[in-house]
Amino acid sequence: MTGAQLLRCACVVGTRPEVIKMAPVIQRLASCGWAQPVIVATGQQDELLGQALDDFSLRPDLAIPYGEKSATLMPILAALAARLDAAFETIRPGVVIGQGDTTSVFAAALAAFYRKVPFVHVEAGLRTGDLSAPFPEEFHRRAIAVSTALHCAPTETAAAHLRKENIAEERILLCGNTVIDSLLEKAVQNPPPPANFPGALRTILLTAHRRESFGEPLRQALTAIRTFVNLTPDTAVFFPVHPNPAARSLAYEVLANHERIVLAEPITYSEIVGAMQRAWLIVTDSGGLQEEGPALGKPVLVLRDVTERPEAVVAGAVRVVGTSRARVFQSLMDLYRDSRAYARMARPVFPYGDGRAAQRIVTALRERLLTPVATPLRAAG
Repeated sequence: MTGAQLLRCACVVGTRPEVIKMAPVIQRLASCGWAQPVIVATGQQDELLGQALDDFSLRPDLAIPYGEKSATLMPILAALAARLDAAFETIRPGVVIGQGDTTSVFAAALAAFYRKVPFVHVEAGLRTGDLSAPFPEEFHRRAIAVSTALHCAPTETAAAHLRKENIAEERILLCGNTVIDSLLEKAVQNPPPPANFPGALRTILLTAHRRESFGEPLRQALTAIRTFVNLTPDTAVFFPVHPNPAARSLAYEVLANHERIVLAEPITYSEIVGAMQRAWLIVTDSGGLQEEGPALGKPVLVLRDVTERPEAVVAGAVRVVGTSRARVFQSLMDLYRDSRAYARMARPVFPYGDGRAAQRIVTALRERLLTPVATPLRAAG
């Protein structure tokens, strides 16, 4: 095909997790021979976004400003949607692709809908059933579903959620999660951990940045972790601290000045994988680590009250422990003291796919959307 005949795919990314999960799709689109991926970066996470793009040797074709980080969500959404609308006017995409549930993805789906451009949602169908957890992501993912042309569901549970919302079966693709594509490709290289990764017998890899946990919930969880480390001399913590000021200030307030707790700057994806491979345990409120840890045989404790990723919980590799000081501490101590309980969680399981999700998405995009007459959008309901 000539350049003019290639299907232009506007691939919108705004955060590091979006890059990690979109990179396999972008790479396969670039090599398929019939599509032209156009990377649109919104800068929702600024430095983290650039770092992630570098990790996968990707360069944005168009970068647009995200907006003032201190502003409330509504003006950010309005400005971002307008900027994406202008970007789509320039790009003239045949399809828009977004991953997940951030403000960037919601704005992209909205702008695509108003321009009557098919939207492909990678990692579709995740639900907690509670609009306040996570906030605002649970609302975003439900709203995005209404106008999505192709829902790329990572698991059967996610696909079932979509069917319950009256999404037509022909619009649902059960494909696995693209994060496993990226993880397996990187893990086979056995990348080194960060230089300051602790050498303790049992090192906890910790991440925490959820908006709904800011303030006292996060303080309680971090206090429990520090207390646990104080009482267990062969443990340590490695915490790449999120740049969000609300998360960062509490991390340093509660965890600083401890000889076995390392508060690090954000690290590359290769270093994250290296850290996961060498960690004794992962403690996180991140979605991606809930998916990656089980594939590497690493137990995961989730600092949230609910999760939209129940498959690894059912498989026994993940426990949702909330943020209360008592519960977080007891969950850590249970795994420390009970080797059999730890061993039951510390086995590789793959509820999120086999590493071929991106290829399935690209194949389905051509078979289901690249047709002489696109299937008209039908509202769910």
